[in-house]
Amino acid sequence: MYAIPLDDGSAELRPLETWHAEEFLRHLKRGRDHIGQFIPFGKDAVDVESSRALLRRWAEKRVADSGSLHGIWLDGELVGGVLFRIFDAAGGTCEVGCWLEPAATGRGLVTRAARVLIDWAVEERGIHRVEWQAAAGNTPSINVARRLGMKRDGVLREANLYGGVRHDEEIWSVLAPEWRSAHKER
Repeated sequence: MYAIPLDDGSAELRPLETWHAEEFLRHLKRGRDHIGQFIPFGKDAVDVESSRALLRRWAEKRVADSGSLHGIWLDGELVGGVLFRIFDAAGGTCEVGCWLEPAATGRGLVTRAARVLIDWAVEERGIHRVEWQAAAGNTPSINVARRLGMKRDGVLREANLYGGVRHDEEIWSVLAPEWRSAHKER
C-alpha cells in the first residue's frame, strides 16, 4: 500500500494490518518487556488470534477515522510503530504515540515516523493540535516529543495507574502553525 523510507533505505514506515498478525506477535515477544514498561500496548496479544484481534480493533478505528497503526520495519523486520491513538478530524485534534523494541532504539526511527504522521495530520487532514502523552519516567518518549518541537503543556500528577504504580503523565503538544513554521526551517 505504502512504504515510506525513514533513513538510508534500511527502515520503512508501512501500514500495520491484520494480515501481519504472526509478524506482529513475533515482534511483541521480542520487545514485550521493553514496550510494556510504561504502556500496556500489546499485552493481551499472546497468540496469533489475539494479535489478529488487536490489529482488527485498530483497523476498525481506521475505518471509523478515529485512530490508526503504522509499523516501522528495519531491514525487513517489524520492530515497532507509531499510531494515532486518538484522531478527531472534526475537532481538529489527535494524539500520536509510539512503541519500539530494544534492538531498534537510538536510531531516530520513531521521531522520523512521527513526523510523517504529523505532516499528514496537519497538511492533509487539517488537524490543529497534535498531542503526545508519556509517563514522566519515560525519558525516551519525552525526548521524541522534544525532538518533534512539541511544548510541554503540563503534568497530570499520578494520573495513570499502571503496573501497580501511579505514574505522572506529561502532556506535550504542537499546534499546526508551529509545526508549519518549524517544517519550513527543516
